[in-house]
Amino acid sequence: MEINNALGRRKTAVARIYMTAGTGNMTVNKRDYKNYFPTLNLQIAANKAFEITNTVGQFDVTVHVDGGGQTGQADAIKLAISRALVKYNAELKPLLKVEGLLTRDPRMVERKKPGQKKARKRFQFVKR
Repeated sequence: MEINNALGRRKTAVARIYMTAGTGNMTVNKRDYKNYFPTLNLQIAANKAFEITNTVGQFDVTVHVDGGGQTGQADAIKLAISRALVKYNAELKPLLKVEGLLTRDPRMVERKKPGQKKARKRFQFVKR
């Protein structure tokens, strides 16, 4: 199998993955994904596409992720792996689509507006 690459985004995180046939190793920024994502929830999120398609342990994944926080990065990796699996085998698309793994989450941080403290919070109003 040749190298299969894909891109995933979430908030400001961007994940580029390179997937090859292998034994299930995942490295994120040259570190093992279990060291990179300390909590179990983030590790499960990164591997969710493999679990749904019953392909756990069949692919080696190398990830370069940049920007955002840990949750955004884990979700970006999840989207990228889902896209790479669909490139590898188009029959997996319905399984991933039902779970919502092929949809890019469009929610972003709302910008701060001038004359306000934050995006929606106003400065304190003084009546007298």
